Amino acid sequence: MSYVSHFFAGHSLLKGQRGFTLIELMIVLVIIGIVAAIAYPSYTRYVQKSVRTDAHAGLMQAASELERCYTRSYSYSDCPISNASPENNYAIAVSVSGNGYLLTASTLQNDGCEDDMTLNSSGEGLPGACW
Repeated sequence: MSYVSHFFAGHSLLKGQRGFTLIELMIVLVIIGIVAAIAYPSYTRYVQKSVRTDAHAGLMQAASELERCYTRSYSYSDCPISNASPENNYAIAVSVSGNGYLLTASTLQNDGCEDDMTLNSSGEGLPGACW
């Protein structure tokens, strides 16, 4: 008797199990749920961090533009800056006071920061957890 006929001799495909039981399907669903519960928060943090990277780039670009303007006019007043981050996720605003400035990046998206991100003329970025 050949191997194939010996294998199928006692186990006919028509008489054996031909699908999944409800318990097996429920176990698979539970496993998928556990994996999703673990993976989703990590994915959310990754997306928030990538959005914040756009704010960092926008603030640094605006600071560079202000510093270039300052080297020409010795003042931060009336210096044009980009009003948006490179990916347009943030609006960039500047306030000039004395010999310094404060850049603010604000967004309506969930970036994981409770407050707007700021960068001052000393190079200090706040809030610290978002930098």
